[in-house]
Amino acid sequence: METLDLASTTDALDAAPAPSAVRRVAWRDLVELTKPRITLMVAVTAAAGFVMASPGPLAGLELALLAHLLLGTSLVAAGASGLNQVVERDVDARMQRTADRPIASGRMDPDVGLLFSVALSVAGLAWLTVAVNPLTALLGALTLAGYVFVYTPMKRLSSLATVVGAVPGAVPPMMGWAAAADRLEPGAWILFGILFLWQLPHFLAIAWMCRDDYARGGMPMLPVADPDGVRTGRQAVLYGAALVPVSLVPTLLGLTGPVYFAGALTLSLGYFAAALLFQRRRTGTTARRLLLASVAYFPAILAVMLLDRVV
Repeated sequence: METLDLASTTDALDAAPAPSAVRRVAWRDLVELTKPRITLMVAVTAAAGFVMASPGPLAGLELALLAHLLLGTSLVAAGASGLNQVVERDVDARMQRTADRPIASGRMDPDVGLLFSVALSVAGLAWLTVAVNPLTALLGALTLAGYVFVYTPMKRLSSLATVVGAVPGAVPPMMGWAAAADRLEPGAWILFGILFLWQLPHFLAIAWMCRDDYARGGMPMLPVADPDGVRTGRQAVLYGAALVPVSLVPTLLGLTGPVYFAGALTLSLGYFAAALLFQRRRTGTTARRLLLASVAYFPAILAVMLLDRVV
């Protein structure tokens, strides 16, 4: 163990932050480990599934049950994000966009991150089991396992990881549906399909913009193996086109009314147009426009769906 002479020790103590500052830094790192924005998105989609599966007007929602769903789902999502960073710490350290993450940067010991993430995951699954229902907890467990043990290691092996990763990403609205109805009905699967298809052009746009970074990290994302972007653009268009009819099914099932139908058609065609533009001119600018279109599409279609749900 290294030792310091008295002068060095005094200098170090003078330069060190106060204990409260150290605690604040550690707290910020723990929060960052949970990827708050992704956790929030997971919670929002779970809430959307819950509302769509609940009978009657919004005023009649079981708010206590919804709160339990959001807490348990958020804990599982936060734990999954942390476990992902534990497993990928070496890759994250090589990539510019992720090098400053708590574990990759060396600010947090991997064992601390592992313990914290496991605790969150177990607490979330236990909460869903006891306070919501076993079906919701089972879906949460499958999502966690798919994300951490299938998608995360597959990212190092194949570009198909993007498609595989979209599966656990699309399960949260099904969890919300299961929480409200205690079963999975056709509407839950349609919500899954919409979210699944939405993610893929979104991910492809990010991967194209960050392809050099992914190459440094050793991740064979499609744009890394497809330098001219022909296959990347083609897939973005394919999934964008498939989203158009799938997004209209809630009205055909009687879950939503004509306002949603018109809104979903407009939004999905706009998203498809952005994918088509990217396919024709595969540049950073068109990829950014596709990404922005995806970011706008997601909350907009959820809002229209919830506002025009059939009571």
